[in-house]
Amino acid sequence: MSRFLFVVPPLTGHVNPTASVGGELLARGHEVAWVGHPGTLARLLPDGARIFPAIDDLLEADIRAKRERWLALRGMAVLKFFWEEFLIPLGHAMVPGVDTAVRAFQPDVVVADQQALAGPLVARNSGLPWVTSASTSAELVNPLRTMPKVDAWVRDLLHDFAGGDIRFSDRLVLVYSSKALVREEFGDEVAFVGPALAHRVERVGFPWEWLAGGAGPLGGVARERCVLVSLGTLNGPAGERFLGQALEAVTDLPVGVVMVAEPRPAPPNVLMLPSVPQLALMPHLDAVVTHGGHNTVCEALAHGLPLVVAPIRDDQPTVAAQVVAAGAGVRLTYSRARAADIRSALESVLDEPEYAAAADNVRASFLAAGGAAAAADRLEKVVAG
Repeated sequence: MSRFLFVVPPLTGHVNPTASVGGELLARGHEVAWVGHPGTLARLLPDGARIFPAIDDLLEADIRAKRERWLALRGMAVLKFFWEEFLIPLGHAMVPGVDTAVRAFQPDVVVADQQALAGPLVARNSGLPWVTSASTSAELVNPLRTMPKVDAWVRDLLHDFAGGDIRFSDRLVLVYSSKALVREEFGDEVAFVGPALAHRVERVGFPWEWLAGGAGPLGGVARERCVLVSLGTLNGPAGERFLGQALEAVTDLPVGVVMVAEPRPAPPNVLMLPSVPQLALMPHLDAVVTHGGHNTVCEALAHGLPLVVAPIRDDQPTVAAQVVAAGAGVRLTYSRARAADIRSALESVLDEPEYAAAADNVRASFLAAGGAAAAADRLEKVVAG
């Protein structure tokens, strides 16, 4: 039996893979704990999960407020804000809590999300092996390599914080994707384990009778196919614009549409909910419209679902490019996509079989990668040396 400590930021898409891998390790008899924001973790982890605080409610609220400001930025201001106002300050803020968790839990291995820089810093200072949980594959390909001055600026920030670039472990990097999607070569320390979906907990209800055309909250409507439209945690005026165009695009389509948004007037083929049990919903879908969040994209492809991807910022353009290169979806320009564009793209992925076939090829590569079980295998090898 070994002890594994997961260090995570208060972001759902970054916690979810660790919940799955941690659940697998627990099922094998290991001891597992998480350190981060207790409120966020309690919603996403199994009942009774061991949680250490490193982020209090005030800091979590500040992070959410910063994300609101971040969403309004454009160009290089996005990257500057991300590093100077979010990632580095979050790293500093989490160090005391992570250090306390390491002393109390005495882990054999620290597994740190790539945006939880306190994890590798504390692990290194404590003489512990540490592993990276890469919640997105985009940064692995170094999107800044074409901008050497910007890349050097990021590395300088990391040097000031930790004395070097600690984004990725040289021992093991768990990537929740496959080479069929990422299509680049990496060292042996990079393990493509596919999406980690087992052992996940979703505490959000859903009117399942609506999917069958039953009398759900918006009434029943005859339909043979169903689509999810989700922009993840994105909100604000830009999100409202895209969702409004998407609503117009599907208004008279013979397709059921589950749209993640605050309820508003909608046609009977559209069900609007502020949140959904996304993973449980995937087997009931035929396609997904998304902003290109890594978790949503990989969850969809793990179910062989083609995608319409309208990336906004951060890793999303890279993820969207991966989807298009794999032939598994259509990419739209988020800021300019109109209802006609969204409708045309959605009809393409629903009606042209090559998109579903390509998505199914990626699904097969994910299955072969092994998911949470493969990640747990690799973590056990780190302990064994």
